[in-house]
Amino acid sequence: MSVVMYGIKNCDTIKKAKKWLESNGVEFSFHDYRQDGLSDELLSSLESSLGWETMLNKRGTTWRKLAEETKDAINKETAVLLMLENPAIIKRPILDTGKTLELGFSESAYQQLFNL
Repeated sequence: MSVVMYGIKNCDTIKKAKKWLESNGVEFSFHDYRQDGLSDELLSSLESSLGWETMLNKRGTTWRKLAEETKDAINKETAVLLMLENPAIIKRPILDTGKTLELGFSESAYQQLFNL
């Protein structure tokens, strides 16, 4: 199985998830939105599976820095544009196992995902 983790390398949750995968012998590649980019196609594919509401990180600083008018008027179209412009606003990590997408990191969810 080809596993890809999407995120931003300096994120603490990404670091925890990477450490867990490595310590459990799960091979994966890492796609950094800032270094590797975030295409319309990739975002569209992730959004169609996970949903924009689920992907939008409303607890991070990127969201908090937005104007209230922007937050109040958020919808699928504006959220997708916002994610393309500011990938840091996407909840992390997104783990693509080839069969399923897992959003966020939890040891128990990863254990179930990889039958460990």
